Amino acid sequence: MSSTGQVRYRIEGHIAVLTIENPPVNALSAEVQESLRSAMLRATRDSRVSAVVLIGAGSTFIAGADIRQLERMAIEGVARSTLPQLVAEIEAAPKPVIAAVHGAAFGGGLEVAMGCHYRLAAPDARIGQPEVKIGIIPGAGGTQRLPRLAGIEAALEICVFGEPVSADEAMRLGVIDRIAEGDLLEFALQFAATCTTARSTRERADKLRTLESYAPLFTAWRERVRKSRRNLLAPAAAIDAIQTAVDQPFEEGCRKEREIFERLLVSSQARALIHVFLAERAAAKVPGVDKRSAVIPVETAAVVGAGTMGRGIAMCFANAGIPVLLKDTKPEAVEAAMGAIEAAYHASVQKGRISAHEMRTRLSRIQPRLDYSGFDASDIVVEAAFESLEVKRSLFAELSVHAKRAAILATNTSYQSIDEIAQACPHPGRVIGLHFFSPANVMRLVEIVPGKATAGIVTASALALAKHLGKLAIVAGNCPGFIGNRMLRVYRREAQLLLEEGASPKQVDSALEEWGMAMGPFAVQDLAGIDIAMSSRNVFAGLEPPGIRHSRIIEMLFAQGRLGQKTGAGWYRYDEKRTAHPDPEVETIVLRAARAAGIMPRSIQSAAIVERTIYALINEGAHILEEGYALRASDIDLVYTNGYGFPAYRGGPMRYADEIGLESIYRRILEFRAVHGINWEPSALLARLAESGSSFRAWDNEESYRYAVAN
Repeated sequence: MSSTGQVRYRIEGHIAVLTIENPPVNALSAEVQESLRSAMLRATRDSRVSAVVLIGAGSTFIAGADIRQLERMAIEGVARSTLPQLVAEIEAAPKPVIAAVHGAAFGGGLEVAMGCHYRLAAPDARIGQPEVKIGIIPGAGGTQRLPRLAGIEAALEICVFGEPVSADEAMRLGVIDRIAEGDLLEFALQFAATCTTARSTRERADKLRTLESYAPLFTAWRERVRKSRRNLLAPAAAIDAIQTAVDQPFEEGCRKEREIFERLLVSSQARALIHVFLAERAAAKVPGVDKRSAVIPVETAAVVGAGTMGRGIAMCFANAGIPVLLKDTKPEAVEAAMGAIEAAYHASVQKGRISAHEMRTRLSRIQPRLDYSGFDASDIVVEAAFESLEVKRSLFAELSVHAKRAAILATNTSYQSIDEIAQACPHPGRVIGLHFFSPANVMRLVEIVPGKATAGIVTASALALAKHLGKLAIVAGNCPGFIGNRMLRVYRREAQLLLEEGASPKQVDSALEEWGMAMGPFAVQDLAGIDIAMSSRNVFAGLEPPGIRHSRIIEMLFAQGRLGQKTGAGWYRYDEKRTAHPDPEVETIVLRAARAAGIMPRSIQSAAIVERTIYALINEGAHILEEGYALRASDIDLVYTNGYGFPAYRGGPMRYADEIGLESIYRRILEFRAVHGINWEPSALLARLAESGSSFRAWDNEESYRYAVAN
């Protein structure tokens, strides 16, 4: 046995076993590629070797490219990679090469496997081409070899949407040749011993037909992407690349694929999406919490409040295999909640996402309650009651009596003080904020908000629980609104002031949706309820210095009972299908508010709308960073891309600011201050970074270094 860099080389009988060793996921770094090339060359020249088995060490085959190296290439604007050549060399090997796939064969890992002559898989293996999720397409023949193995339609599904495929499905499609019985390596060695020929994927054409026969399929897919992947470059580019597998020779198809890959990699979208990918890794690193941290095991749970949030949170636990009690004081509320939960699961069955058996299993894990029976056995209790400090303090006083002594007591509050809620408990160290986003069973994001008294084990346990629930956890400081809703208030404030200045709700919403937001601010507020927005005003008032100006329009709507979709009228009027229509009554209210404020309406361009609202987010995000309520700028980006419909292909508000340039952002904010006064007081951190020519990314790196030294 010997090692060639990061690939271990050994001989088993007449079979060379090449084991990739680049923990934790065997990413295809430049070093791994060079080591694999050397090992392959050695195997082909070794007269003792009749076949080669390629396998990954640890828990996976090859989970993809080294994203840090991709990021460097994207930033430098030079897309260099030796992977296409390596895959071609593997495919051209004169001896059979067998990929033994366990865990994940994603991205470049699948491309390497498809370059091999045969592919075997463990039953739990998964394959995929997820490159579109970071704004690129496969760049080492993935869009050319996959159609030859799986067919055009399957290749489109895998490459355009980037979702993984199970071993069974991969075998049905023809990507995997056999699924291992027993030990994967032993199975691969037995298979290799019978191989006598090297079979090239590039030469297979039995699943390819003429371009004319595929024309309707490609047309339909382009329309599908136009509707479902709005503004994204990579999904449409993946279709273009796969089409060349039909109408071009293999080498030309690979050249075209590489050309598209290189163009996308240096695009702003790829840089932003790679940033989001790496930000998720960084978010898991919380000072004072690591793999050695003690945690409270959560095997049972309870939720107080059976409204929309409460039942969504209960489903989160049930989906993760955790039995949960769902309590409300009103029988009709509990009954309605259980009915809504069953309907949601039934819809998932109809869409093929879960089986009927799984639906029944999940439902059986949710037990309704009208009292606190069973709470003394729950490891965590999540309060999801009405957003009122008094209500929450009263509930936590009750929970201190009825919950077991060691239980975590979590509040789902959106903006109330964790410390003030915890004061109602004799043991405030057990209390923490778990701010789920609605619908909780769908949205990935959860803000974890420790209070001053929250015990370290409770914070560590909340992070571990969020991971178990499949959530993206962001630790936020305990200020009104935490990260997301604190920033949302200034975004909405500027949107409403724009109405007084001459814009319409439809114009503001359209401008921001065209720019990339999932929904405009007025459509979102009508969906959530104007009453919800009004209830937070007093809490946020304490955060603002005297003189901040707000529009009174929302107060006027609220006074007229226009609460949004729930009442059929809010910023828009809604028909029986809840379709929004501009409402002349709102125009009248807006004009009345403008006159009262002494403002003469003017024409406002879409670009000005985007600047006013998005730059307000950026400035408030900088305030949050300088005050220490967020660990990193990239955490803020994750909150907004995962919780507020900010386009991931722009990277989040702080990453977008870096892309524009902080000096430019700061200069524009000073111009806004000159016109709009104290509403636009620039963040001291933003000013400092802009004046030094720095960025939020550089600030993150500096802070990360400080954390590393401190810990």
